[in-house]
Amino acid sequence: MDNYIAYQPIISTKKQKTVAYELIYRQDSGSLYNQDDQGAASSIVSFLNQLEGSSFLAGRDVLLTFTPNLLMKNIPDIFDVKKLIVQIEDNVLIHPETLGMLHRYKERGYRMALVGFTFNNRNLDILPHVDYLKVNFERTDDSAREVKNIISLAQNLNKKTIAYNVNSPEARGKALVLGFDYIQGESVADMLRGKTHKMEKLNSVFYQLLSEISAPQPEFGKIERLVSMDVNLTYSLLKMVNSAYFALPNRIKEVRQALTILGLSQLRQWVYLLSFVPDAGLSEELIKTSFLRAIFCQKLSGFIPHFPISSEEAYLLGMFSTLDALLDVPQEEAVKQLPLSDELKEGLMGRPGQCSELLNLCVAYEKGHWTKMGRFAQNLGVPTHIIAKEYFDSIEHVNGIWSSVMRRK
Repeated sequence: MDNYIAYQPIISTKKQKTVAYELIYRQDSGSLYNQDDQGAASSIVSFLNQLEGSSFLAGRDVLLTFTPNLLMKNIPDIFDVKKLIVQIEDNVLIHPETLGMLHRYKERGYRMALVGFTFNNRNLDILPHVDYLKVNFERTDDSAREVKNIISLAQNLNKKTIAYNVNSPEARGKALVLGFDYIQGESVADMLRGKTHKMEKLNSVFYQLLSEISAPQPEFGKIERLVSMDVNLTYSLLKMVNSAYFALPNRIKEVRQALTILGLSQLRQWVYLLSFVPDAGLSEELIKTSFLRAIFCQKLSGFIPHFPISSEEAYLLGMFSTLDALLDVPQEEAVKQLPLSDELKEGLMGRPGQCSELLNLCVAYEKGHWTKMGRFAQNLGVPTHIIAKEYFDSIEHVNGIWSSVMRRK
């Protein structure tokens, strides 16, 4: 039986950075809440025990939804009490032992989030046990007045508010105006459009470097000149090569020597991160999303019979999927000048074909759209039982590189 798990960032509206992740979990035969609780518990324990020892969450808090039986089986105990936020929905509130369970978890130091808060007796009864109130931004029947009342109640009771299903720039703007403490949505890229880079980047050293390393036969001399023109790129390159990740016996001081050590394949994988040293704010999450998609697309492409592009191009398919948001230009304009194959360009622009289906598969998994993901996997011939493992391995790869190279001291 296949286990699927993805993560979604929760962003502080004041600090403008990711402070937690919600883990979105599912088994292949349906929603977690339609499973036999005993089987679900066993799957969560085995999968999340593996997860907790990894760098998947990058040290941040995690929100995870639990059924009543999973709470009674003490499944939250597999997490660090300081990191886990127990998320509860209506299926918990109607359980006869709800208040007792929540009281016990509260006494043990767990924080709790109530999903889809509205003004009704059940929600109000458990408020003393809840730390976070989550409001669904997909609901069209919620008036601004009701949302303001929820935020006012939360402030008076020293609770925090999270707007979830914030899936567009417009929704993000509304959530900020209303005064939510945190926002959460499917697509970080959509929420960040215009946040990092502007049109002039198309003529910058970054874009020239991006174009050169995307060529079938890049010129190392040109790459060396481009990197040497930008102090940030030079600094980042030397910092990376001299990091513990490479563990070289002698310190590297020259750009040419650093590029030679990297080699072309690794240079293509790293230059994207080197070019976008994150500013304060949300751009870090977008860059990590791009890098994760790159690795994930590359891994899954190896399972597709007669895939029309190479493994290296599949990497670029995922990596460039957020280029429009990073540059704040239409995707077609962002990719048309790059020396990419026609198949790769078609995939990046969302035109029908196996490339766009692979990218859609990766994005559907990332968003927790399991039905769509299964349909794309079937069309491409990708075995569904390997997808979660490849995603998890991709997360490990990204976080390992990020922590060893990109984290500022």
